[in-house]
Amino acid sequence: MARDEDLRRIAEALERAKSILADFTAGEVAHRQKSGGDPVTEADTRINDALRECLPRAGEGWLSEETVDDPARLERERVWVVDPLDGTREFVAGIPEWCVSIGLVEAGRAVAGGICNPTTGQTMLGSVEGGVLLNGAPCRTRTANALTDREILASRSEVKRGEWERFGSAPFRVRPMGSVAYKLSLVAAGLSDATWTLVPKHEWDVAAGTALVRAAGGVVWIPGGSEPMFNQRSPKLPGLVAAPASLAGPIRRFLEDAAA
Repeated sequence: MARDEDLRRIAEALERAKSILADFTAGEVAHRQKSGGDPVTEADTRINDALRECLPRAGEGWLSEETVDDPARLERERVWVVDPLDGTREFVAGIPEWCVSIGLVEAGRAVAGGICNPTTGQTMLGSVEGGVLLNGAPCRTRTANALTDREILASRSEVKRGEWERFGSAPFRVRPMGSVAYKLSLVAAGLSDATWTLVPKHEWDVAAGTALVRAAGGVVWIPGGSEPMFNQRSPKLPGLVAAPASLAGPIRRFLEDAAA
């Protein structure tokens, strides 16, 4: 019952975010550059404020891309790890590959999450105890035992920089896409086969998607093979791989061979 309450909070928070986004038109959004060069819009900050208002309760921590980090979260058992708008570059450009991402972490593990892409009309919601729903219908990761003809979702930025050229002779298809959170949700929903990153990612980029992939029967690991742990002092992971359990072995072997 406690997890049902968590999922209710996530679902209501996603609805609040969607109501805010109704005030904006992707591709026609004013933005400014943050210190690191990434764009930020009024939608990012308004959603951040709304989610912070409705998600954390007494004794729970908060970590968000759009909030100055408070080290007090490190003392909390339960922490909300949020990206109010993952894929802001795509949002600004009018490319329908962005989403709102809400993850719940307990004792360092991503246990529940919700991701919605209002442009495509997709909302994924789930927990490791109860599975995943796509627009209210149960879903799971795909079933595959080999990489041949599988679809791998890749970072559009990484592809543009040429970082995926090393996989030119691979047996799978590479599909460039923005928003790592959205890519993870598609893997969880069985709408694509797998995804991995070649560069580090912040916790808020991947916490919700990690929970959803695990809840949908998939596996998630960081370079070296271990499970990603969240609510770390430095909230950045060295990379991430997400796939159906049946593809974990083939992907691990492929990436090890590619790195050799």
